[in-house]
Amino acid sequence: MLHASEAAFWVSLMEQLAALMQTIPDIDGTEIILETTGNQFGDEFHQLWRRSQAGETAFVAIFLPWSIDATYRKPVPEDFTMTADEQELADLHKLDAEQIYWRRCKIAEIGGSEDYFKREYPLTPDEAFMASQFDSYITNDLVLKARKTTDIEPYGPLIIGVDPAGKGADSTAIAWRRGHSITKTQRWKGLDTMQVAGLVGRIIREEKPAKVNIDVGGLGVGVADRLEEQGYQISRVNFGGKPVEPPPFDENGKPAGGPANRRAELYVNLKAALQGRFSLPDSDSLHSDLVSMGYKFMSDGRLLLESKEDMRKRGMPSPDEGDAVALCFTEPDGSPFPHASNFHRKIEYPGGAYV
Repeated sequence: MLHASEAAFWVSLMEQLAALMQTIPDIDGTEIILETTGNQFGDEFHQLWRRSQAGETAFVAIFLPWSIDATYRKPVPEDFTMTADEQELADLHKLDAEQIYWRRCKIAEIGGSEDYFKREYPLTPDEAFMASQFDSYITNDLVLKARKTTDIEPYGPLIIGVDPAGKGADSTAIAWRRGHSITKTQRWKGLDTMQVAGLVGRIIREEKPAKVNIDVGGLGVGVADRLEEQGYQISRVNFGGKPVEPPPFDENGKPAGGPANRRAELYVNLKAALQGRFSLPDSDSLHSDLVSMGYKFMSDGRLLLESKEDMRKRGMPSPDEGDAVALCFTEPDGSPFPHASNFHRKIEYPGGAYV
């Protein structure tokens, strides 16, 4: 048995683990536990955590929020009133007044810094690894709000997003979307082209989606070819291709800004949906995929997302589930055919009706 405590703060963590783990035999009844408070976004422990979330290591990623500890609460004074931010936090995480008051007092003890509090007492894994120097295109608060939005009923045609992968470290990921809700995501490792095609074909036969969007970079070309050969109607999406929507123009009538490629365009559409009312599965792995991707603006103002290759260089796994979700947003509002602007929905309410 090995229990490595506060592993994120070890000097040369991976070098020490490489030596330490040789002392634990690979037999039944043995166990290695790496336990820690989060330290820095992108450090060695965070890289190991993300790879474990993605199923690339033998470790099981387990997160324990502070809210499950029965001692983290404090009797509230008679004049206690939650702020608007505290009330929103309580609603999101189902915290009671004693927990919120304990949190307020603890933040005051550490100099009033909510960032320090979130690192020491996180409610989600991504709070544990928050870093002010890393700017993610999809922000933590947007994903968290969508995870905790549970009152949206999935409606409308089913859209499927497929991000295929081969037998390497990446996973084949699929996302299901209806209306303002991603109803689920799933991933599989080690599938070849024919297996992915068979999996998607079965989903099409059984669930009859209105649209199936497949990334045709790499393995996806063979998957799309095989599905079309079998008579299935799918939509090919090239992440590296040009955006479909026309770019914005400056005062001189020249293109200015907008997404740099199709992948960035899909994530722009996804972010716009998350800024409204939208529901995501309550999944730590999907959450981490969506908030671990950096971005930059090119010299002409176009948005370019961090590539999978660049993410791997800094130790992060490919955001397979995130890309599958983005593939459900091939149009500005992610609608299947016909375009959502052609739909008119009448909503009755007492005293009148909105259209």
